[in-house]
Amino acid sequence: MTTTMASKPLTIVIKLGTSSIVDEKTHEPILSILTLIVETAAKLRREGHHVVLVSSGAVGVGLRRMDIDERPKNLPRIQALAAVGQCRLMSLWDGLFAHLRLPVAQILLTRNDIADRTQYINAQNTFAQLFEMGVIPIVNENDTLAVSEIKFGDNDTLSAITAAMVKADYLFLMTDVDCLYTANPRSNPDARPIEVVHDIASITADVSSAGSSLGTGGMSTKIVAARLGMSAGVTTVITKSSKPGNIHAIVQYLQQIEGHDTDASADTSSPETSSSEPLTAPLHTRFIASERPIQSRSFWLLHGLTPHGTLYIDQGAYIALQNKASLLPAGVLRVDGHFGQQEAVRLVVVGRVSADSLNGDFLHHDQEPREVGRALVNYGSLEIDRIKGHRSTQIGSLLGYADSEYVAFRENISFFQADGHT
Repeated sequence: MTTTMASKPLTIVIKLGTSSIVDEKTHEPILSILTLIVETAAKLRREGHHVVLVSSGAVGVGLRRMDIDERPKNLPRIQALAAVGQCRLMSLWDGLFAHLRLPVAQILLTRNDIADRTQYINAQNTFAQLFEMGVIPIVNENDTLAVSEIKFGDNDTLSAITAAMVKADYLFLMTDVDCLYTANPRSNPDARPIEVVHDIASITADVSSAGSSLGTGGMSTKIVAARLGMSAGVTTVITKSSKPGNIHAIVQYLQQIEGHDTDASADTSSPETSSSEPLTAPLHTRFIASERPIQSRSFWLLHGLTPHGTLYIDQGAYIALQNKASLLPAGVLRVDGHFGQQEAVRLVVVGRVSADSLNGDFLHHDQEPREVGRALVNYGSLEIDRIKGHRSTQIGSLLGYADSEYVAFRENISFFQADGHT
């Protein structure tokens, strides 16, 4: 058997949910799956690729260690179990990878860890150095400290942000089904697989999967993660967690069709090798990366930060921002929420408004307000509320000082893609 050498080194992020690696009833680690993941990661490393694992399971392993049958509802108790389980989970990963002489590193994150731009860049540099050292980073949300305000919500979202952070080529979301279907395959025998997705808005599949009792995500969170990945230029793949070998086979398939100058979005039954043997891949759903991905800083503004309020702006201000102008106070119609200087806010565009609307009645406008992006503001909510609708030359007299003539600089503003989502 000959080894196929990689045409170019890739960066591959593999996300594993709790239900993929911990038995739902006994809470015991599923060693067969973990071992196959390790073998797959090792094979990819031998071919020159960089591999990142985003691994859930700390709470599940903690339940087993403490002989607790069900995941508790009490947050401090969950965090305590995560602290117990995280040690054992990393020990397990380290032990398995040690058999193949592959070093691993633990990276625990919350949103607070990447909210500061310097820390975000530091995290990118850490990943780059680990890759250079031949280490496989294992990422998890820091459940021992995270509360709802600083949580990513689920590891699907964390994996997409990680993939964007490391500029990954592929993000694999391992789940309990082979791919997306046109309907729920468990209840509808006519359900057909969806193999390639260019536009998530066009998907009509049933994505209401509730997930397992141990995990926090379902198929809907994977759709969100795929949307984030696509916007950052990452091809996102959903495939079956019980068959980790699929990852290597899919990577090889994608490299082969790219080597044949074939669009990576082609159906899995189409291209052929020079020996006329059809190229095949295990069943999966592939979300094609955007041809015009947003830049790293823009992605950080949109998804690395938690917005603390909302600025409603008029259509003229929105057009000016799209033409690379900064946000002037004259274009701000209303301020919601309480936030400080240099905190992130949502940007919402309102169409032409009446005088009543400027006084807070948003029933009088010619179109529904729509969220278009995020901004880091130069003033807090109280200050912006006082200067909104006024000229920049009036800021000094209204506030008693003028730190900037702009509410937000253009480089601190980022927009979602055309459909309002990334």
